[in-house]
Amino acid sequence: MAVITAGAKPALRTMPGPAVESAPELARRILVSLVSSRGRLYTHANFSGAAACPLTYGMLSMTAASSASDIRAPAKNGYAGRALLASALGYAMDGFDLLILGFMLPVIAADLHLTSTQAGSLVTWTLIGAVAGGLIFGVLSDYFGRVRMLTWTILLFAAFTGLCALAQGYTDLLVYRTIAGIGLGGEFGIGMALVAEAWPASQRARASSYVGLGWQAGVLAAALLTPLLLPVIGWRGMFALGLLPAAVSFFVRRRVEEPALFNERVARGMRKLPFKLLVVDGRTTRASIGVAILCSVQNFGYYGLMIWLPSYLSQTFGYSLTKSGIWTAATILGMASGIWLFGVAADRFGRKPTFLFYQAGAVVMVFVYAHLSTPMALLIGGAAMGVFVNGMIGGYGALISELYPTDARATAQNVLFNVGRAVGGFGPVVVGALAARYSFGAALALLASIYLLDIFATLFLIPERRGAELE
Repeated sequence: MAVITAGAKPALRTMPGPAVESAPELARRILVSLVSSRGRLYTHANFSGAAACPLTYGMLSMTAASSASDIRAPAKNGYAGRALLASALGYAMDGFDLLILGFMLPVIAADLHLTSTQAGSLVTWTLIGAVAGGLIFGVLSDYFGRVRMLTWTILLFAAFTGLCALAQGYTDLLVYRTIAGIGLGGEFGIGMALVAEAWPASQRARASSYVGLGWQAGVLAAALLTPLLLPVIGWRGMFALGLLPAAVSFFVRRRVEEPALFNERVARGMRKLPFKLLVVDGRTTRASIGVAILCSVQNFGYYGLMIWLPSYLSQTFGYSLTKSGIWTAATILGMASGIWLFGVAADRFGRKPTFLFYQAGAVVMVFVYAHLSTPMALLIGGAAMGVFVNGMIGGYGALISELYPTDARATAQNVLFNVGRAVGGFGPVVVGALAARYSFGAALALLASIYLLDIFATLFLIPERRGAELE
């Protein structure tokens, strides 16, 4: 049974058969390398998923009766790759911005005479802004298009990140960070919806995981570049770098078109209220609650670890900023590996089994890491912890896209993930408070227990949707 019944059924139907490889370039073949996975489709409609481009969509529609394809292949003109690149670049900029903030907090606090509470609130309010941005731009994207709204989120984020360089005190910096967060919050869900609608069902989790890798590329760049650039250009210069994403918005607007699945929805005149479709029936409501729990635990654990990890390594083991950056980079590389592996495994074995494996691994590895003390153990343990703690980001794009129809897909992505971001914003506060009262090691050990809630939600609230074609 489908999780949601969403109005008229899509017109395009195809017969089962081998997938079509349509990307001739070597880089595209690597990016699109097929994962052999076929899951159960909706019982009421064996229909094809997101079209790669209008031309491909039309060709598949005309040949559906005689074609032997059960998935929609990426477009020959590279549309699917461009959609993926645009989404990954947007998410990379988000990751870079948030991690440099973590590295720069002590410097900013000293320069602007901020208390530790005020410094921590800069992260919290950035994430609260992200929740608002997710709500606003998710709905706008479902009404007016993925590409148009993705462009505006990037511009908003870039402009107000750049303005942070001009901040003279706590109040104006807090305002700039909050508004930048609004743009940041809109990017993730729109990008995930865009990629899900551009790639075929058998490769959807893998393609979504590549968007997650964009975030890791951004945070890795922040971990490696901040120790080099911060002493030279200062925290204001680092924020000024936030203006660079404006160039990406030009690329998005010029080179990426709306997905054919979205255009088809517009042509049918479907304008259902997106929020209602998140709770349209009991099963869908349970799934929405389950996904919100997963996203909350994901973000709470991630921000609780990554914001304080440099300070933990510095204060507990005496590592310099440069050395803390290297150790943090090892954790980030582990996270990137985990994201990629999650996409491959989720397409091969299913969404739920992969989530459960990663959640159990997170419980174990966060607890173990809290008890490590030697440099090599921290390096290897950090990478292993990263695989499980943030590898799950590789599955949310596909999971959420398969639970909701086109009328609400971007709204669901943004609302549910950014609810998690709002909860995650308290991660640094809670970890900091526990560390102050006990120790960083004790705070990390207690952090491991939250992943048990993740396991419960996956087991009892979220259905398996591998191979489902999009409505």
